[in-house]
Amino acid sequence: MMLLTNLPRLYTPIISVPHSSLYSHLLLLPKATLVPFSSILSHASKSTLTTSHSLLTPSEEPQVEISLEKLFIPPETDTGSLLSTRILKGSNIVLSKYASSAQIEQADFVKSSTTTEQCPSDGLPEFAFVGRSNVGKSSLVNSIVRRKKLALTSKKPGKTQCINHFRINDSWYLVDLPGYGYAAAPKEVRTDWSKFTKDYFLNRSTLVSVFLLVDASIPAKKIDLEYASWLGQNQIPMTLVFTKCDKRKRKKNGVKRAEENVEDFQGLIREFFDATPPWIMTSSVTNQGRDEILLHMAQLRNYWLKH
Repeated sequence: MMLLTNLPRLYTPIISVPHSSLYSHLLLLPKATLVPFSSILSHASKSTLTTSHSLLTPSEEPQVEISLEKLFIPPETDTGSLLSTRILKGSNIVLSKYASSAQIEQADFVKSSTTTEQCPSDGLPEFAFVGRSNVGKSSLVNSIVRRKKLALTSKKPGKTQCINHFRINDSWYLVDLPGYGYAAAPKEVRTDWSKFTKDYFLNRSTLVSVFLLVDASIPAKKIDLEYASWLGQNQIPMTLVFTKCDKRKRKKNGVKRAEENVEDFQGLIREFFDATPPWIMTSSVTNQGRDEILLHMAQLRNYWLKH
């Protein structure tokens, strides 16, 4: 078993609603200190997961400076010594002793549902992936489980139209939800998708966290900010997953790099939250962020099971 000494704690939305959420406690570290990922990595433990070689060399990978107060610190985390703190690469997430059994050994499609009541009733913890219809959600899901066709992918956005449950290692679920925004379907159907997706968020007792996917290759979209705001106002645990971070655009005609769009999104999200939610930079092309997502899910899942 992999045993790590630190885990992230959780953000608190501006709007306070009585709720026993996993993200109900946020530990803030001292202000005014900026830590670039390059220096964070010198204190980070190496992942025990098997990873594919990134197409980016370490010097080419996105660099983001992060203040200590914006780290995601999990419950039961000892922050007495900053030097012992381990932070997931390309994220603001601190690791904890709960980050174990993260490897995926088996992944099976179980069922598609159109209502929360139809979802599996075996009580296993689950993580839901959602994002705009062209954010690359299904490709990221396939990258995470290393199966090219586990999630339904299509050149036409909006292919996923149901709540799709995939059972991982016979112990937890990865849930692929319908994309929001434009989709190749009638407007009334898209409205229904939004309705049953939100019902799932509000009433699914086994939901550990929502992973909200945001395209980092373009500036922040209003619809993404609104979705994040809705999740925060309803105190639904959320992790921001920035996709397409492999796209290395040069500064030209005002076009920003992925890491700059990530920073901009953090600034805009402050309007909705007291503190920055956990976030991870990813790419389904290079597998950047795959291991980090699995470790993050593992520590949230293990904490959820214990409490």
